[in-house]
Amino acid sequence: MTKPSRRPDAAPPPDTAAVRAREALARKWSYLVSSVIVVALSRDELDAELGAQLDALCAALHNEPFDPAPFEEVGERLVALGYVNEPGLQRTVDVLGKGLLALEEFQATDQHTVRVVGGMGALACGFAAARGRSILDQQESMQRSLLKAANDAQRDQRQSEAKFEGFASSSTNGVLIVGLDGRLAWGNDAIGSILGHRPEPGTRLAELIAPTSVVVFREMMERVLAETGEFEREPMQLVRGDGDFAKVTLTASLLRDDDGKASHVLVIADDDTELALLQGELRRQSLHDVLTGLPNRQFFTTHLETVLRRADPELGVTIFHLDLDAFGLVCNSLGGRVGEHLLQHVARRLRALLSHEQAMVARFNGDEFGIVVENTALTPDVANTMATINADLGEPTYVDGHGLAVSVSAGVVHRPSPDVDPVELLRMADLALRQAKKDQRGQWQLFHGNQDTERRRDHALAVVMPGAWEQGDIGVAYQPVRVLATGELAGVEAVLHWDLSDRCAELADQTGLILPMGEWLIRIAAGQAQWWRQRGELDEQFGIRLTRHQATDADLVSRVANVLEETGMPHERLTLTMPVGVLDVENAAENLDTLAATGIRIALEDFGLGPRDLAWLSELPIVSVCVPKDLVRRQDPRSAALIQAVHELGVNLCVDGVETAEQAKWWTEAGADLAIGAHFGSPLDAGEFLKKLNES
Repeated sequence: MTKPSRRPDAAPPPDTAAVRAREALARKWSYLVSSVIVVALSRDELDAELGAQLDALCAALHNEPFDPAPFEEVGERLVALGYVNEPGLQRTVDVLGKGLLALEEFQATDQHTVRVVGGMGALACGFAAARGRSILDQQESMQRSLLKAANDAQRDQRQSEAKFEGFASSSTNGVLIVGLDGRLAWGNDAIGSILGHRPEPGTRLAELIAPTSVVVFREMMERVLAETGEFEREPMQLVRGDGDFAKVTLTASLLRDDDGKASHVLVIADDDTELALLQGELRRQSLHDVLTGLPNRQFFTTHLETVLRRADPELGVTIFHLDLDAFGLVCNSLGGRVGEHLLQHVARRLRALLSHEQAMVARFNGDEFGIVVENTALTPDVANTMATINADLGEPTYVDGHGLAVSVSAGVVHRPSPDVDPVELLRMADLALRQAKKDQRGQWQLFHGNQDTERRRDHALAVVMPGAWEQGDIGVAYQPVRVLATGELAGVEAVLHWDLSDRCAELADQTGLILPMGEWLIRIAAGQAQWWRQRGELDEQFGIRLTRHQATDADLVSRVANVLEETGMPHERLTLTMPVGVLDVENAAENLDTLAATGIRIALEDFGLGPRDLAWLSELPIVSVCVPKDLVRRQDPRSAALIQAVHELGVNLCVDGVETAEQAKWWTEAGADLAIGAHFGSPLDAGEFLKKLNES
């Protein structure tokens, strides 16, 4: 009985939750596979066996550099377990393809997605190769049995001939006895199935050979008659009765009479068609999405390499990375089954919409799709293509009685250089998609190289921020909040300061570092405020801006409460500013209400003066709003006209980023209350800020 083995480098991670997640995936794999395969293992033994194989796959995914060989070995191991058929492989690819990516240990980076896809292909190839060898071993065993029966027939002709004919007649391989003149003496039923008709005795065997295989056949027969070996074996094609060709492997050996002289040639035809179809289907499955039938990311990436080389030099190609908007909402409310039907509908519609173009539509993963179009003079521009897609998908489709319609956001790379690596192209499209989804849905964004350069620089800075913070390179700076009408000090705003970037908080928000760093900022600012207050040097309102991540943090209220308790800062002296865009997100509005109830003043930033923004002021306890810098620079009279509406709701208005006296004058006349910006003072450390304040 086969016993499970565990490789030393396949040990599960020490994290208990990760171990349980692997064990659950292994049990699911065992359960699904055991329903379609036959193995000489109990259920517990199969669980242990597949658990060991899963650990080996996980170890391979973690290893650097990535080597898909363990996936091939697992595919071979499946065949070795027993009668593991194609459904068993399909269940394996399906459960591992989704299950591995669902494990938390592989969700840190996008590279694991590519590794899992490549690994599944390697697993399928390993299975196909092992299955092929198994089939060939069975065929060779059959051939040896037939040859033994033929030799036995020579020793006891009457009895053995009956035995041989019965054995050969029941064989699934084609069996032919051919005279030394090359004419057929006898053939079994199986050769008739292979050829589509049973050849008549006296037929020349050469007439059954396809023209492309005639030379190989003649050379093989010459070697058989020359007795160069025990038998000869060659792959070739036979002509079927319908004019098509059958792929076979012919094995030929001499038969001798009672005197030991050569009398006939025994030819066994192994039908390779089924094996070829199996291998082709396995290759197809490894390169296509099971749910939609579309090419998967691996196939798409390989295809990209080809189309980049052959595309029109002037028109090039266009790559779209699509993401369904609010797909998670559909699945969470109506269930995964409805979500799967919706994905199938989207796949069908995308193929139909692009059918008039030289294009490939692929499903990457989840609710993401890829399209590459080889542009012609008649290809619509990107805007028209996206408008057509969203208009079509906006028409409701009915699933289980629910009328569903979706929109897509897209990142687009238009006419890239043919020298760009396909993986890099997909990264560009993904970056453009993220930009398109940043603030709204149903939008698309072209990839711009200068944006990518800035993004890479930002990412590099974000990566080194923890070390810079630990070494003291990141500190707290203070800037004045002024009354526009009089110029007097209305408050102080504390901000993170780093010489390498003026977007320190935004970068920290991208990595999650903002949660501990933001709490530290509040603690330092509150402590400084108390120090100034106790020394009688400054007693003003202190403001701190929260990022999107901070505003939606479930622990925000407790973090702020702990800091104020430690420092002794009065709640009413602290103003926390939240981005207006997070108020629709769970936890944000609840955090705002709870903080306001403790006496902390709440403000909103990036306030666009639109109807929805104004509605928040009547629903939530807001004391101030801050107009963003781009709106400050535009000085749009339509925005100024809405300031009165803000005042009528009992809220004052601050303008952020005032750089010139002209801007300050315009917003003063427009009715704004407060201002922040270089015109009134740039952020300085505590000592310089107080010194500058006293000088003014």
